[in-house]
Amino acid sequence: MLIFWDQRLVFLATPKAGSTAVEVALEPLASLAVQRPPEMKHVNAARFHHHIHPWLSGMTADHFTTVALMREPVEWLRSWYRFYLRDEQDAETPDNSRFEDFVRLYLAHPESVTQGIGTQSAFLTAGDAPVDRIFRYEDMDAFTHFLDEWLDCAINLPRINVPPSADVTLSPATEAELRQALAPDFRLYATLS
Repeated sequence: MLIFWDQRLVFLATPKAGSTAVEVALEPLASLAVQRPPEMKHVNAARFHHHIHPWLSGMTADHFTTVALMREPVEWLRSWYRFYLRDEQDAETPDNSRFEDFVRLYLAHPESVTQGIGTQSAFLTAGDAPVDRIFRYEDMDAFTHFLDEWLDCAINLPRINVPPSADVTLSPATEAELRQALAPDFRLYATLS
């Protein structure tokens, strides 16, 4: 999470949606950068509005605009899968799993493979207090253009945390089941321009 005090902007870091690159590029411009522990770095909309927004409101009556990125839902899970593969490679542990198995585990217990996140739609919405502006990860140009204007400086995001390539194909039946389970995410993603 990054807070830009003078610009009244808060970046909420959606896991597996480019948040580390954004933080590396923008931390020098931020008034407050929370990068550890992961529970604070990746504070969701509900926690932000319950805990951090009241703290900011206590210091100023101004509204802070929240902004975040959202990845295409199936690609988001592919990124999680590659993340675990990278960790296994770093630990020199052989990979015995397939993406199909990973998705089956996700369908049975979503939070078990996404470090407690569950879904992006749940992360980015909080009842009547969702994130103000959500950009598609796949359209990073629109997001950086927004930041260029809001922060009044040229933003250049580095490419970091690149996961290893992997076979991330799914059987048609599993993909259909996944798309049904992620229906709220697909609905939210469809509203983003």
